[in-house]
Amino acid sequence: MHLGKLSLGLLALTSWSVFAGFKPLPDRAPIPADNPQTPEKIELGKMLYHDPRLSMDGTVSCNSCHNVMSHGGDGRPVGVGIRGQRGGRGSPTVWNAAFHTVQFWDGRAASLEEQAVGPLVNSVEMGMTSHDVVIERIRQIPGYVEAFKKVFPKDTIPTIKNVGKAIASYERTLITPNSPFDRYLRGQKKALTAQQIRGMKLVQEIGCTSCHDGVNLAGDDLKMGEGNYKPFPQIPGSKYDKMYDITSDLGRYEVTKKDDDKNHWRVPTWRNIAMTAPYFHNGTVKTLDEAVRVMAKTQLDMDLKEDQVSDIVAFLNALTGEFPKQTMPMLPNTPNMTVTPDL
Repeated sequence: MHLGKLSLGLLALTSWSVFAGFKPLPDRAPIPADNPQTPEKIELGKMLYHDPRLSMDGTVSCNSCHNVMSHGGDGRPVGVGIRGQRGGRGSPTVWNAAFHTVQFWDGRAASLEEQAVGPLVNSVEMGMTSHDVVIERIRQIPGYVEAFKKVFPKDTIPTIKNVGKAIASYERTLITPNSPFDRYLRGQKKALTAQQIRGMKLVQEIGCTSCHDGVNLAGDDLKMGEGNYKPFPQIPGSKYDKMYDITSDLGRYEVTKKDDDKNHWRVPTWRNIAMTAPYFHNGTVKTLDEAVRVMAKTQLDMDLKEDQVSDIVAFLNALTGEFPKQTMPMLPNTPNMTVTPDL
C-alpha cells in the first residue's frame, strides 16, 4: 500500500471533487440482478431485521447491534448477543453498508444477502443452531408464511436464501446522502467551512485517501465480492499497538489462514464516522480525535500536530449525511401461543 505524500503540484488542483477518488454518495445503492427491490420485499426484510424471535431465546434482533433508529451500530466496544455474551469485535454501522463490496470487518461475506444470515447461526450473536431451525421458527409465525408467499411466489415455503434477500433489500434502503461534503462535491462550495476544507486537503496530502476513497470513502470502487483489505497497523511498533490492543485479533487471517492476511481488515467507511464511536475493530478508542492520531501513526508513521488533528476531525464531521426517518414495523403475531423457548 502506497502511503507517501501526494505532490504539491496535485494539491494545487482547483477541482477537489475529481481528485483522490472523492465522489458524492448516490441516492440508491447497487441492486443485484437476482434480488430486485420491491416495496413488499423491503417491508418483509424490515420486519425480519427488527424481530428478536429470529434469535434462539427471543432477545436479540439485527437491530439490537445495528440500531437504525440511531447511527446503525450499538455504541459499545464489542457486540453483545444472546445471554449477554460478548463478541470480539465492534458492530459496524449498517448505514451505507450496501456500498461495501464485502461485509464484516474481515470480509467473510461477499454480499449483503450472505451477511444477513450469518449472525442468525453464530453462537455468540443470535444463537440459532442451524438455518433449518431459523426457518422452522419462521414457519410457526403465520404472518411470515403469508408474506414470504407474496414476496417469493415461486417458493412454497420460506427459505434461508429468501430471508437473506429480504433483509438485504431493506438494508439497501439505509443510505445517508446529502452530507455537507456531498453538497460541496456537487458544487456548493460554501457547504464546507474553511477548517473542513483544510482537513479535506490534509487527508489527501498525507495519504489517507490511498485507502479511503470511492463513494463510501472505504475504497469501494471494486466489484462486489472483492474486498479492500489493508494492514492495521501498517507500521507496527508504536505505543498504540499495546495501548489499544491492535494486533491480538488477526483479522482477515482468521478467514483465509494465509500469513499475508494477518492483521488485515476491510477498510471501514468514513461516512457518519463522527456518529459511530467507539472506533476500530475492537472498539478500544473512544474519541474521533484519538482515532485520527492512532491512524496517522500506525498507518503513516506521522505524529500530527493538534491543529492538524482538529482540521481532520472537522472534515470528518462534514461526512455526516441525512438519515432517512425510520419507523418500527408491526411484527406478525402468533395468536394463542409463543414460539420462543423459556429463558
